[in-house]
Amino acid sequence: MKNFSNYFHKILVFICLLFLLIYIDKPIQVMASQSISRNFDQALKATKQGDFNKAIKIWDHILEKYPQNAAAWSNRGNVRLAMGDPEGAIFDQNKALELAPQELNSYLNRGVAQEALNNWEEAKNDYQSILLIDPDNSSALYNLGNIQGLQGNWKEASILCNQAASIKPDFAMARSCNALAIYQLGDFEKAEAELRKLIRRYPMFADARSALSALLWRKGFIGEAESNWAAASGLDNRYSNIDWLLNIRRWPPIPTQDLMNFLSLDRS
Repeated sequence: MKNFSNYFHKILVFICLLFLLIYIDKPIQVMASQSISRNFDQALKATKQGDFNKAIKIWDHILEKYPQNAAAWSNRGNVRLAMGDPEGAIFDQNKALELAPQELNSYLNRGVAQEALNNWEEAKNDYQSILLIDPDNSSALYNLGNIQGLQGNWKEASILCNQAASIKPDFAMARSCNALAIYQLGDFEKAEAELRKLIRRYPMFADARSALSALLWRKGFIGEAESNWAAASGLDNRYSNIDWLLNIRRWPPIPTQDLMNFLSLDRS
């Protein structure tokens, strides 16, 4: 459950909530439409507020009455994943895709749930299914890049994350993913340039500041490394946790080890 609690912060980048549209022409259908619309609004509000126990009950109620509603299945799947039930989330996303096979958000949500179970190939298939329909889907590109990195394909990870950032320039995590992959590949000058550009645009971005701290330590600029780390650790202290860094945030091994060495003041 601890991993799922941390993992939920990453999941928030990829959850896309769907809204239901019903076309009606009879008074009784109008009443039903108004009722489900209110229930949808309540469920979405509870989901966004993180009140998952309340949200799941409302989604259950909606699906009991409207089992053919793909949006409700997909949204309930997101809640089940946030509550630590990736198997249940995959079941719900499967139902959503049976009803709406072209709905890209359901592929994305199912891919995230597959990642939670370390089902890397299944997750890749979902993201690639999105890209077959929408080659410029930045979320699918970024997620696929992360998986390529986990499998040691850092050059491919850099390419995919750079594509995601090019399509969506304000996608800070995609830009950081690219910089970290370049760092892992050994192009330290280019990685530093990318991280500095990112920090200039997002000075409160802990990921980039932590990575720059590690890189500056590697290059021997201890004072500047300490300055960036003071800012980064004040923004997010999880970066000092190697388990979180490797398994939840999913940094590459070289930047991770550099940061740990810097924090232990063990220059090797």
